Amino acid sequence: MYEIAIIGAGPAGASAALFAAKAGKKTLLIDNDKGMTRRGWYENYYGISEIGGPDLVETGHKQAVKFGAELVAEQATSLVASGDGFVIGTESGASYEAKHVVLATGVLTDLAAAAGVTTKDGTEPRIKTVIAASPEGRTNIDGIWAAGTVAGLSVHAIITAGDGAKVAVNIISELNGARYVDHDLLKA
Repeated sequence: MYEIAIIGAGPAGASAALFAAKAGKKTLLIDNDKGMTRRGWYENYYGISEIGGPDLVETGHKQAVKFGAELVAEQATSLVASGDGFVIGTESGASYEAKHVVLATGVLTDLAAAAGVTTKDGTEPRIKTVIAASPEGRTNIDGIWAAGTVAGLSVHAIITAGDGAKVAVNIISELNGARYVDHDLLKA
């Protein structure tokens, strides 16, 4: 069983996976390769002068995998409670078990709604429905979290990336029983 599974591997999902894996948590990242980030051009992403969406997404995937996240190219089709966690079913028929699940599905709320996660009207332009999530990323179902645009945040990649990291830190803190902080130092 994975400690943390993330569905959606754009900036929010890949950032969540990066933090979770770097913290030593058994992490799964599921990506259907259909995210809107791949279609963008970014000149407003901190620390990068400019980058195309495909390169931004691939860099995020590589960072998460570098720290131990397992990246699976799949379409998640179901999410159901089971025992101490959840089972994620995929289009290919594979299934994955996880204690915590982060929904980072961009503009898509159908998987969340089918799992019983509460949704609400979105406030961003052209975003009709989002997951009703707390500022920490919690949903109405204990163990299911939401990050990024699907959680009601702006569609800006830099904002969703930060939200994915925040949600991961909150889950890691809960799993550890103490507030988690990750600071790297310059190598001498």
